[in-house]
Amino acid sequence: MTMQEGDRAIEQKVAEILISELKLEDITPASFDPELDLVDELGIDSMDLTTVVLVLQDEFRVKIDEDDYPKLKNVRAIAEYLRARTSVH
Repeated sequence: MTMQEGDRAIEQKVAEILISELKLEDITPASFDPELDLVDELGIDSMDLTTVVLVLQDEFRVKIDEDDYPKLKNVRAIAEYLRARTSVH
């Protein structure tokens, strides 16, 4: 698997988690825009983000510092954050 394929796989998994946890309808991981701003365009709040972060930490076995939450602004940013902190390359 190339790094680009690995990034796409992480983005897909992050999108799946967001869709599941936020109960998004009419959207699939494949159609989820990785650049979509989660707060401004999707309207998630800090409680939603905290819930998603807990699931991401379990799924990717990584600690996400609360100070880093503002960096997690879209699927692509979350995937890059996770890739940088895990052995998933």
